[in-house]
Amino acid sequence: MNSIPISAFISVCVAFGVGLLIGAERERSKGSGPHRRAAGIRTFTVSSVLGAVAMLLGDTTLLWIATAFIGSLMCVAYLRTHTDDPGVTTEITLVMCCVLGGLAVPEPAMAAGIGAGIALLLANKHQLHRWVGSWLSEGELHDVLVFSAVALIALPLAPNRFMGPFDALNPHALTMLVVLIMAVHGLGYVALRALGPTRGLPLAGFVGGFVSSTATIYAMGLRTREHTASMHTAVTGAALSNVATVIQLAVWTLLIAPDVILHLAWPLALSAAGSVVYGWAFYALSKENEGRGNAPIQQGRAFDLKSAVAFTSLLTGILLLSAALHAWLGSNALWPTAAITGLADAHAGALTALSLVANHKITQEQAVWPVLLSLSTNAMSKALVAFQSGGWHYAARVVPSLLCLVGAAWLGAWLT
Repeated sequence: MNSIPISAFISVCVAFGVGLLIGAERERSKGSGPHRRAAGIRTFTVSSVLGAVAMLLGDTTLLWIATAFIGSLMCVAYLRTHTDDPGVTTEITLVMCCVLGGLAVPEPAMAAGIGAGIALLLANKHQLHRWVGSWLSEGELHDVLVFSAVALIALPLAPNRFMGPFDALNPHALTMLVVLIMAVHGLGYVALRALGPTRGLPLAGFVGGFVSSTATIYAMGLRTREHTASMHTAVTGAALSNVATVIQLAVWTLLIAPDVILHLAWPLALSAAGSVVYGWAFYALSKENEGRGNAPIQQGRAFDLKSAVAFTSLLTGILLLSAALHAWLGSNALWPTAAITGLADAHAGALTALSLVANHKITQEQAVWPVLLSLSTNAMSKALVAFQSGGWHYAARVVPSLLCLVGAAWLGAWLT
């Protein structure tokens, strides 16, 4: 007699667990008496295990036959009880349980994850209804749907290969930029609504800087266009996003070429300190305005697809310019390469120099200047982004913070 494969045993156990988890939640809302719902913890568990056994004994054909059988039984049960409970959540979930049981055979981890997600969704029924009905406005719901469409439909469909002039454009990466700017803008919206204008935007700026400081500065500029009273807090968030950039540079340095941190300690420390001091000054101004009892800042919109596309178009132009300069100057010269790549990303030129140090192709001292050049040219791109998103008034306040960032970094290099 052949022994049962361990993979089959695991699949059945996962199917059993998924059925128990979802069935336990449905048992709580099943009710009692003659009008109780037809399916409970035992029915859901058996349905899930049935899907797994059908998949093990046959193939997807047998699984669909079992699923159709479960679905027909639930149709009969629904026709008997629909006058008391017009919802079909339990019936659909029972059929889904059978499918998840079949999925547990080839992909047990995926089946377990989906099952846990469904159980969590069902258990938070009242909270979700209250959130959608009371807390989430119609405009916010529309913005969330637009963001979901871009992130879940457009992003996976975008080709992930380089094309266009100089092979510099990647449709997947550009679509990711659209998603990124919408996400950072949404983060600021949530922080503004949850923590208030004085603390929300600075926190969102600092956190968003770890994702993309350039995108964060752009999102903060959009916020100032929506409501000019948020100028001080938006500038604070923009300045703190530069601090996140410096922290990332320090982390990359420690991971790739730890010895270089001895030469970058002063530049990175002073640039971070300069950005913090500048951001704190505008934070103090925002607190002062709050103390005077000025009008509260409106949240504006959670996501803005047009603005995200405009930001991506601007950054695409910077990428094309960087690629053209790189093709003209070549890649042999480290300094020009770092300066050119820094137009698009402050970390790109730095990572190139740090990798050369790790491979013993340049000295630790020689890596300092490409890192600072990349940081400096990236500040130029951020200044352009600030003007494009928030206009002169916003750019006039953000550019000095970029000068503090770059000037402090070069001062630290001179002291070193």
